[in-house]
Amino acid sequence: MIQNPKRYTVTAALIYANGPIHIGHLAGCYLPADIYVRYLRSTEKDVVFVSGTDEHGVPITIKAKKEGITPQQVVDKYYVQIKDSFEQFGISFDIYSRTSKKEHHDLSQQFFKTLYDKGVFNEEVTEQYFDEKANQFLADRYIMGTCPNCHNENAYGDQCEKCGSTLSPTELINPRSTLSGAKPVMRKTKNWYLPLDKMQPQIEAFVNSHPEWKTNVSGQCQSWLKQGLQPRAMTRDLDWGVKVPLADTDGKVLYVWFDAPIGYITFTKELLTVDSGQLAVKNPAILRDSTHNPQLTTHNWEPYWKDKETKLVHFIGKDNIVFHCIIFPAMLMAEGSYILPDNVPANEFMNLEGDKISTSRNWAVWLHEYLQEFPGKQDVLRYALCSNAPETKDNDFTWKDFQLRNNSELVAILGNFVNRALVLTQKYYDGKVPARVHLTDYDKQVLVELENFPAKIASSLELYRFREAQAEMMNLARLGNKYLADTEPWKLAKTDMGGVGSILNISLQITATLAIVMEPFLPFTAKRLNSFLNLESSFWSEAGKQNLLKVDHQLATPELLFDKIEDDVIEKQVLKLAESKKQNQLENTVVQPQKENVTFDDFQKMDIRIATILEAERVPKTDKLLKLKLDTGLDQRTVVSGIAKYYKPEEIIGKQVCLLANLAPRDIKGITSQGMILMAEDKDGSLSFVSPTVGISNGGSVA
Repeated sequence: MIQNPKRYTVTAALIYANGPIHIGHLAGCYLPADIYVRYLRSTEKDVVFVSGTDEHGVPITIKAKKEGITPQQVVDKYYVQIKDSFEQFGISFDIYSRTSKKEHHDLSQQFFKTLYDKGVFNEEVTEQYFDEKANQFLADRYIMGTCPNCHNENAYGDQCEKCGSTLSPTELINPRSTLSGAKPVMRKTKNWYLPLDKMQPQIEAFVNSHPEWKTNVSGQCQSWLKQGLQPRAMTRDLDWGVKVPLADTDGKVLYVWFDAPIGYITFTKELLTVDSGQLAVKNPAILRDSTHNPQLTTHNWEPYWKDKETKLVHFIGKDNIVFHCIIFPAMLMAEGSYILPDNVPANEFMNLEGDKISTSRNWAVWLHEYLQEFPGKQDVLRYALCSNAPETKDNDFTWKDFQLRNNSELVAILGNFVNRALVLTQKYYDGKVPARVHLTDYDKQVLVELENFPAKIASSLELYRFREAQAEMMNLARLGNKYLADTEPWKLAKTDMGGVGSILNISLQITATLAIVMEPFLPFTAKRLNSFLNLESSFWSEAGKQNLLKVDHQLATPELLFDKIEDDVIEKQVLKLAESKKQNQLENTVVQPQKENVTFDDFQKMDIRIATILEAERVPKTDKLLKLKLDTGLDQRTVVSGIAKYYKPEEIIGKQVCLLANLAPRDIKGITSQGMILMAEDKDGSLSFVSPTVGISNGGSVA
């Protein structure tokens, strides 16, 4: 762990450019990274924040085949959408680039060639799966089969997403090609392997030198090391990706997890280049706003990746731990000139309404849709996700919790305190900061607590405990709320305006500090609050000061920081998810196979008649059964039917149905049922009557 680093390089995982951003991405990686970087900037640290889209690999080609377009068209489409969503949500990258750029291909090939020339790789001819129908070798993600560990039938060739096991394609039971569904065959091919087995002592020493890493990160690393590292291929037989920079390697590209993390370096280089001592940004659109990083001290990219006084921090989700803690560090060690990660504060997964987020099942809250449906409420989602961030275990996002966080905390605590402090100042002092005339012991106690809050919040942030840090920020608002409730300046105004001035001055100092310490978490709200306070944004070192707002400083007219979110708004989102779940059930339901053939004579034995329902009532102590009285044209009889979930008794009186009339009577819940009503079952399990389309006399035969 680097003490007092000279600069920081902060990366956020490169997301595949094959679909939109959802809340799982935000909670797992991008929001904590943004909070951390905003805090560092506020403390005047030299920091670069880089990320981009991963535009190679099998997920891209799979998406292209699915949409009937080229891989390049796929990544062009989603890069724009992803970048725009991040910008609107306030994720403040210094650069958000892409791995399909020529500069990235060049640096990745150079990196590979350096390792090749140093003799790092093992060149091996192996047998790999080949799809004879598709006429191509199958990369890991083009193969599915049964996991040998948990027996999940849909494990990929590189990983089982159910149990988390890392796999090789040959370990799968009953492998199948995702391209054709056919069983693949083995064919010989040549690839280049990173000898992780030989590098294990170095990697183990590196991992063990970081006892401060989160337990979920170190635990996964130790599990890998205990199993024993194995050589891993750094090239693949594909036609999409960074071409292998060696002779006679047509149809081969660099492994996506070789080139993707190099993207962090590429993007930093793209951002910072030396040109006669001036900052030269190749694309003016990515020239950083000075408010992002006014402390940038050098225009040379290399110190951010090669100076041992630089702290390198990777923000990722738990599924990428092995790549950032073992494989990428091994690559950096082998190259020899780069620094290694100082910390990898990976989060676990954010689930949705009790179920795992799934893009294929549309079980997600998509960021671009949220931004459209909740305009101006970026900070509400930021707050809700951080409050329940999956820092050490999987957590669950629910719309009810989202509503509760907004209404009970942002509105009732933070917004309420700020609004009361500002409105009372407008009322009693025309919006000018009053003086502190005399201080009670309570006033002094509150000022001491105010001074202590920034350090408490900072301590949690520096330990990557973002939930804890945000909770402390809200506790500062709670302190202010309680202080106003206890002192009741609106009552004191009748007898002691000096006391009122002191109370409001202290409340405004709390508000000014809140504007600073909330900025990493709630940047849009912090900007609005600063406008109400008529202040420019301040650095962290100013937070907690007792005179941040000077006496007679003129405040602007305040507005409410947050609005209540009503039940109908939340219900709309819940119903939207319910519709997705219903659609998934319809699409995934397997049609039952045809039963064994019966003879015509057997069929003729069944006597199916038209009958009319005369009476209907629920069977006591059951959820599914209705007791029906039917007119069959032959007689009136009782039938018990399991349709109560789909029909109310009063709705089906007079309904004509098809009745299997000669079914032997049987006892159901103490009722003798004389026959069976024929029902049609849909894919979702719902039942509907099989009825004549026109009126038929009771007793009419169905033939």
